[in-house]
Amino acid sequence: MTTVHYTGEERKKRIFAIVGASSGNLVEWFDFYVYAFCAIYFAPAFFPSDDPTVQLVNTAGVFAAGFLMRPIGGWLFGRVADKHGRKNSMMISVLMMCAGSLVIACLPTYATIGVWAPIILLLARLFQGLSVGGEYGTTATYMSEVALRGQRGFFASFQYVTLIGGQLLAVLTVVILQQFLDEQELRAWGWRIPFFVGAVAAIISLLLRRTLEETSTAETRNDKDAGSIAGLFKNHSAAFITVLGYTAGGSLIFYTFTTYMQKYLVNTAGLHAKTASLIMTGALFLYMCMQPLFGMLADRIGRRTSMLWFAGLGTLCTLPILMVLKTVTSPFLAFVLITLALAIVSFYTSISGLVKAEMFPPQVRALGVGLAYAVANAVFGGSAEFVALNLKNMGNENAFYWYVTVMMAIAFLFSLRLPKQPKYLHTDH
Repeated sequence: MTTVHYTGEERKKRIFAIVGASSGNLVEWFDFYVYAFCAIYFAPAFFPSDDPTVQLVNTAGVFAAGFLMRPIGGWLFGRVADKHGRKNSMMISVLMMCAGSLVIACLPTYATIGVWAPIILLLARLFQGLSVGGEYGTTATYMSEVALRGQRGFFASFQYVTLIGGQLLAVLTVVILQQFLDEQELRAWGWRIPFFVGAVAAIISLLLRRTLEETSTAETRNDKDAGSIAGLFKNHSAAFITVLGYTAGGSLIFYTFTTYMQKYLVNTAGLHAKTASLIMTGALFLYMCMQPLFGMLADRIGRRTSMLWFAGLGTLCTLPILMVLKTVTSPFLAFVLITLALAIVSFYTSISGLVKAEMFPPQVRALGVGLAYAVANAVFGGSAEFVALNLKNMGNENAFYWYVTVMMAIAFLFSLRLPKQPKYLHTDH
């Protein structure tokens, strides 16, 4: 582990920069996921139908459309970050998320403006999808560049602390509203409150991000390849493919044991929905707390070793964990197994942004990180639930377990391609 001595003032500035960058990350993911948790209440307001399932399918379609905007966001904001600065890119992305949330919070219903209501809802979600697609790459790049050298794994891990924290806060906000408002009030106007909360939080994050110092230099921003797709693939195509390879498996297993797992516990294991919610809330909270610990571990054992442990254990343990969960009757055992799976995933998520950032030079770093992540995430992460449910409907649910296992094996092979010492981010700012 590299030891670098910082003055107290320098440490304070860098830690504040981590807080400022990760605050926006938390807000972005809160705003993005609060849509999913509130959909059951606002679906009838925008998609009038006698069938509640049709309403939910329509709102889910709008959610998926936001997901598909991520690769465009990864490219667009990666280019802005490499060409015009990380700070500018992060400020624009959180401002866009704020605008999207505010539009949804104030949007008239179908009864008021007719078909324009679902159209504007879709446009707002596309706007948010674009924003969150750009957030990952830029934030990962910024946090990797500003983190204290020798402790980069620890500090960079807060990207996923706030990513998971945003999801948990979205759930918590809805749970609190459910305590104070009845079903009719939630459907009439209560569902708008979380979107207002998200918009206000985004403004606070914007003010924090305005005070951040830029980590890119004028020299790299003015480089002819800065933020260029051609420049990225001309000189760094091998790095891009490596990142794409292990991110595909990482995204798939992440969504398998987070967003899909609650449905799996209900539909496959047969647990009560409220029990499944409690299990997943507890497991996700522990998962969030694990990130700095696994980040510190990566600082000691090396990023490549951490990635190999992730992919190796994921290959060996995914099938048995899902097979046991399939027939589990004890909520405690289900909690333990899911927490174990998330601990394995933590070898990856705690340093995922950092290990990607170390693969690219500064002039194409945000673009390389953001685009590779967004493509792999949209294709493999975004489809995890769809693939799992369709295989279950076809009567071959076990095929999904093998699918995740094979993708973990592929991630292991790509992790072997990682250098023992990072090619970039050697030097300190």
